[in-house]
Amino acid sequence: MTDPTDITRRTALTIGSVGAIGGALALAACSTDAPDGAPTATTTPTPPPTVTDEAPVEPTTAPDAPPAGGDVAALADVPVGGSIDAIIDGEKALLAQPTAGQVVAFSAICTHQKCTVAAAGAEFHCPCHGSMFDAATGDVIQGPALEPLSPIAVAVAGDRIVAAS
Repeated sequence: MTDPTDITRRTALTIGSVGAIGGALALAACSTDAPDGAPTATTTPTPPPTVTDEAPVEPTTAPDAPPAGGDVAALADVPVGGSIDAIIDGEKALLAQPTAGQVVAFSAICTHQKCTVAAAGAEFHCPCHGSMFDAATGDVIQGPALEPLSPIAVAVAGDRIVAAS
């Protein structure tokens, strides 16, 4: 009888040409569930990842607090009953505080022809064609714009206004 570890070239080619099914069967044969005394495949465990100079973890908020995003402005910067121009997530925006502690935000891009709308107290004004919007709701007060300004989610976190997710 021949030694089972002596594989001829023909045997190696035959085994190699079996394909995916033969490969899957060969892997199954190497599982660690082999009967006692049978050779088993061994693997080297992967070491756990090491912690190195990772980015700092963002602070969490209380369970009942709104999700905090990027800082937008101080609450005191927005007059009660008034509005200001702002930048939220790199985009032109408008902030208003209709009542004390209630803050709303809208895109500063006019829905008429995409001009930049400006804060004007209790209203927002488009300098291009005269559209006016309600600062508390973003609704059209005077056209030619027909659609309201797009709302942007914001929240009050302490004395700051932050982008909300």
